[in-house]
Amino acid sequence: MYIKVDVQTEFKTESITKTSNDSYSIRVKEKAERGLANRRIVELIRKEFGTNGVLVKIVSGHTSTKKILSVEIINNSK
Repeated sequence: MYIKVDVQTEFKTESITKTSNDSYSIRVKEKAERGLANRRIVELIRKEFGTNGVLVKIVSGHTSTKKILSVEIINNSK
């Protein structure tokens, strides 16, 4: 499945908000440099869907605040 993510970086507190069935708004503490924010976004989405058995990849928007992520559930156990 593909999801759309709107990202805001350098916030004091992190949050993830589901805005629709396939869209999320995410705030992260990391800066948007050297892939730090992207790595944290992937971690947060994995937690949202259950850490074990979930493969998350950024499909487009690596350098943008609007991203499309691919989320593949490999194993139904959480």
